[in-house]
Amino acid sequence: MIRLPRSRARTASSALVVGAILFAACGSDGASSDTADPADTVLATDDTATDDTATDATPVDRPTVDSLPTVPVTELAVTVIEPGSGPEAVEGDTVVVDYTGVRSADGTEFDNSYDGGQPFPVGPLGDSGTIEGWEQGLLGVQAGSTVQLDIPSALAYGDQPQGDIIQANDDLTFLIEVRAVVPATTADQAPDVTVEPTSGTTEVETTDLVVGTGAEAVDGSSVAVQYLAFNGADGSQIDSGWESGSPLVLALGSGQYLEGFEEGITGMKVGGRRQVVIPGELAFGAEGDESLGMPAGADLVMVFDLLTVF
Repeated sequence: MIRLPRSRARTASSALVVGAILFAACGSDGASSDTADPADTVLATDDTATDDTATDATPVDRPTVDSLPTVPVTELAVTVIEPGSGPEAVEGDTVVVDYTGVRSADGTEFDNSYDGGQPFPVGPLGDSGTIEGWEQGLLGVQAGSTVQLDIPSALAYGDQPQGDIIQANDDLTFLIEVRAVVPATTADQAPDVTVEPTSGTTEVETTDLVVGTGAEAVDGSSVAVQYLAFNGADGSQIDSGWESGSPLVLALGSGQYLEGFEEGITGMKVGGRRQVVIPGELAFGAEGDESLGMPAGADLVMVFDLLTVF
């Protein structure tokens, strides 16, 4: 719901493998194919986006909007309800949040992230594809903080109604819990990794290329990682999350991605880099994926850099 209409959204330059893997994972375990991946929804519009983001995760308690602004809202207001700590978010960073959105006029809720049990990554700030009120309002936030954004319609959807609740020229109020602030990454920071061809792997294999020293990724925690993806058949790189500048965010134990993702990342520590070989039958199977250059039965090799645990 907070994404821009298609004509105003940025174009996704990466996340090809991530999007395909999400679809494969949903299809392989019988989960709904409507499950949405935050990393793959930058082109979602008010007409095409859905709220079918629920997973098996248990929804958490969430704060409520206790104070609505005087309407009309004439300028963006950022109110810090609970302070956070750590670096303040700057342009290019990714901010991982949970949120509730309501009409400022009457408090009617139109969207939230809690029901799906997954936090929502917004990034890179300045080019995240979200409404301008978020682009501006999330600058300066800190991890652990709770903030309220009162957004004038000019920085939201203007005179374009959205769904059944948001009407033309509606001001919007968001109550946001900041889970993490992830520093910007750039394509030239991507690791120079050579992957030797592999085939016939029968179980997920992991190799630590760099051992981290920070917090450990454990079952039930959420993580932000950057990644490289390789065709195991010939060792060629087929995708890089570093190109988009926005990390992949996932909750371990949620089943959101391939089992090999979660198994491979679990046990890493922040600052670590790990190579994960995922057997072909657990990746793209006997059909492969021609659009990604993945032949039938090929192993998928991922290289993850663990950026943060929260």
